[in-house]
Amino acid sequence: MLQFSKIILLLFACLNCISCISQTTNKPSHTLSEDFDESMPFYYKMPQHLAAIDTSPAFKKNEQKILLTGKIYERDGKTPASNVVLYYYQTNTNGIYATKEIEERNMPKNKLGQTHGYIRGWVKSDAHGNYSIYTIKPGSYPSRNEPAHIHITISDKNMDDPYYIDDFVFDNDPLLSTERRKKMMNRGGSGVIRFVEKDDLWIGERNIILGLNVPNYPIKKNQKKSSGKNIGEDIISFTPYHAYGSDKGTKTCPICKYGWYHGVLYFVGNNPNWSDIKDWLRFFDAESEKREDYLKVYFVYGNDSIYNKESRIKELEQLGNELDLKKVALTFVPSFKDKTSEVYLNKIDQNVNNTFLIYKRSTIIDKYVDLKPTQENFKKIIEQLDHSANEYFKLSRAKRE
Repeated sequence: MLQFSKIILLLFACLNCISCISQTTNKPSHTLSEDFDESMPFYYKMPQHLAAIDTSPAFKKNEQKILLTGKIYERDGKTPASNVVLYYYQTNTNGIYATKEIEERNMPKNKLGQTHGYIRGWVKSDAHGNYSIYTIKPGSYPSRNEPAHIHITISDKNMDDPYYIDDFVFDNDPLLSTERRKKMMNRGGSGVIRFVEKDDLWIGERNIILGLNVPNYPIKKNQKKSSGKNIGEDIISFTPYHAYGSDKGTKTCPICKYGWYHGVLYFVGNNPNWSDIKDWLRFFDAESEKREDYLKVYFVYGNDSIYNKESRIKELEQLGNELDLKKVALTFVPSFKDKTSEVYLNKIDQNVNNTFLIYKRSTIIDKYVDLKPTQENFKKIIEQLDHSANEYFKLSRAKRE
């Protein structure tokens, strides 16, 4: 009996050793990969304890200091995701992945000459999904063949291995052309940063949606009806005709002219319910007056079944006058598939009853399809606008960008 007990204890000890070995060797943190394309150096020199705020080694330099901050959300784009590890690395202001042996995070070049340099680090989202990175604005590569950027890789509980998302890039970078923007994959959402300025610090917000546009991600968004680009993606500029409002008689892009603060695009296609439309427009007009210049709302009508430009103008003029709208703009396109206005790039379904895209800094922060004008739904939109108007919301654009 005693001998049997010893055997059992020995088996438990062996199992425990195996478990410990697997935990400590699965993710080596001080072994540099021989080929970054085969094995990403995500864990190289990663500290054992991570926080939601990190300061890069370059922040102490006399360069343009930036803060990259926001929330990480689950795949639904609304539920905060905690304990998500975000790894970043970037060039210096000369566009070089500089190495610096005296820096703790320094990554030497491997035998293929690959390195992430020393301006690198990690954050782990807090209980509310928040993260913040204090660093410097990188420079573009000396070849000038890419916009300046900061690389981002994510590790979350739903994937076995870390995966990359769209880089942080900068809105006013002359190398970030319209064609480049249209080709963005929007992995994790848009990576385009629009800086505001507070003293000498430039602040850019980006919310990250886990798995968004990531191939083979195991969790899909549960949405019965799909219309419009996803939460976390940028709205693509388009030019509807303005029949009523401050830009009446013009073809003006709502995002280009009024995309800085909050905005709502209210799309109605082939199934207009005019009673509902009037209730929504009254609500949005009152909300726009209350929020003054910090909210712009556009009704975009795209019924293609009986389209006639002159008739459409008269129809929307009569609607605006009947409701005595003061703030909301009434606009139209021939169809939501129209390529001349480029509205088609926003992927609106012609046949749903309505689509609402709520945006801030030109990025979609909420979306609704087939939403009825009830007090409960009015409250949802008000709460979203209130919630996303944070401490950075009313700050001015970075002047020297």
